Amino acid sequence: MEEPATWEKVLVAILALALIFFMRPGLKAAMERSKHVEKDWAGALLPIGVVVLFVIFLIMMV
Repeated sequence: MEEPATWEKVLVAILALALIFFMRPGLKAAMERSKHVEKDWAGALLPIGVVVLFVIFLIMMV
């Protein structure tokens, strides 16, 4: 696969900056809301732990 042309790199950079620019207000609001939410690490760690155990199980089966 050949390297992208310069204009393609510039276009991707402009699109990335536009994406960041348009998402910034929503991200800022989400960060403000997350400061006031109770910490529920068990709710996040349980699914991650299950996935890790499942991957280990799959590796052991090979």
